[in-house]
Amino acid sequence: MKELDLKFPACPIRNVLGRFADKWSLLILCNLQGRDKMRYTEIRNAIPDISQKMLTSTLKQLEQEHLLKRKAYAEIPPRVEYSLTELGMSLMPIIGQMIEWAQVHFDEVTK
Repeated sequence: MKELDLKFPACPIRNVLGRFADKWSLLILCNLQGRDKMRYTEIRNAIPDISQKMLTSTLKQLEQEHLLKRKAYAEIPPRVEYSLTELGMSLMPIIGQMIEWAQVHFDEVTK
């Protein structure tokens, strides 16, 4: 879990948004939105440019931040599924608004 910014302990941008506002976290959360669950391989296939190491660490971070849950099944081969928590689902409308804004202003921002 990312540490609290001790210099600015009451700053939501540093201490809340900084925990999931990176590109990989947002892409994972968006891929899980509207789905009951996804397996690791499904997430990796949905985001082909993410490395295995980055996917694994980002999934662990999102789980620690209570935005997604991981369910492991004692099977051979092992099966692990990821899904959004209620907290994660509550974040998705806000992320959706950010995506809409990015689509509308893409050309202006990327010039």
